[in-house]
Amino acid sequence: EAAGAGLIVLEMVPAALAQAVTAALAIPTIGIGAGADCAGQVLVLYDMLGLYPRAPKFSKNFLAGTDGIEAATRAYVAAVKDGSFPAAEHAF
Repeated sequence: EAAGAGLIVLEMVPAALAQAVTAALAIPTIGIGAGADCAGQVLVLYDMLGLYPRAPKFSKNFLAGTDGIEAATRAYVAAVKDGSFPAAEHAF
């Protein structure tokens, strides 16, 4: 932050640590497997759509049970906004 960073990505960081980092910084934190307390969330599209047989622990198949990629993307956005994703099982 002091060096000019505009945001920081926290990947596979324990949720409690991500929460502490987020609270300590004025810039946004973007989490991927770092719990729900980051300022924002990101997933790799292939993981979000369940296109690989082995998904990372922090991912969820949003394509399952939907009508396609657009619906899956909308489901992901809605889940992040309403706080249902990431859940505890998606964090370290």
